[in-house]
Amino acid sequence: MELTIIRHGQSVNNALNEDQVLRVFDPELTEIGKQQAACTADYLKTGEHLEKLVMIPLDSPERAEHHPYQFTHLYCSAMHRAMQTAQPIASAVGLKPSIWLDIHEHGGIYLEKEGVVTGYGGRTRLQILEEFPDYVIPDLLTDEGWWNPVQGKEDYAGASGRAIRVASELRQRALNEATAADRIILVSHGTFIDALIKALLFNLPNDRYFHWHYNCAMTRLDLLNDGRVLVRYINRVSHLPKELITT
Repeated sequence: MELTIIRHGQSVNNALNEDQVLRVFDPELTEIGKQQAACTADYLKTGEHLEKLVMIPLDSPERAEHHPYQFTHLYCSAMHRAMQTAQPIASAVGLKPSIWLDIHEHGGIYLEKEGVVTGYGGRTRLQILEEFPDYVIPDLLTDEGWWNPVQGKEDYAGASGRAIRVASELRQRALNEATAADRIILVSHGTFIDALIKALLFNLPNDRYFHWHYNCAMTRLDLLNDGRVLVRYINRVSHLPKELITT
């Protein structure tokens, strides 16, 4: 199974830098973030699939052919910036995005000001359908939203637990003959992506290093049907012009 993980484009919170007092609980993409998502989508539609190319012998005439990306599934979190990032990608690869609630960012939907944490429900089913009518929405995402405001801010242990659940599901799909050939895109978030990679490599808990990802960076792992994981690349941003590379 081929797994391509993409961090969302630049959000309005990402662009604040040190001015954290202006943070919002479910930020949308900036104009730069929208351009990053569009560039990523264009690359996935027209770019050269290098991981396929390198498997072809140097003296084969197939080397001269174009080897496009091909995907079977596209998932994104229910956070606004991830759904927005997935939109042009969906159009480019010809897939309907499915919302996977467990791949949201560490912390959930909340704001913390002067030591007080306030939780919010996140976008409701109706709000998502109005903006993203083609998205596949899970039943757990209701007219009340998807995040429990009472939970407030999720701790890192909770995010790690989600990463382990997602990694386990992906491994099972890789071991299942019917889904072993899936080629999946996940549009997710920086800290959760770090935790997911660690979970896939059986390295959670571990706070001694971090897999950093720039906005719309791509990471590729292959989950083999014998349980092994191949790390092809991490945090690749060569598909973005340098003026659109942000953190």
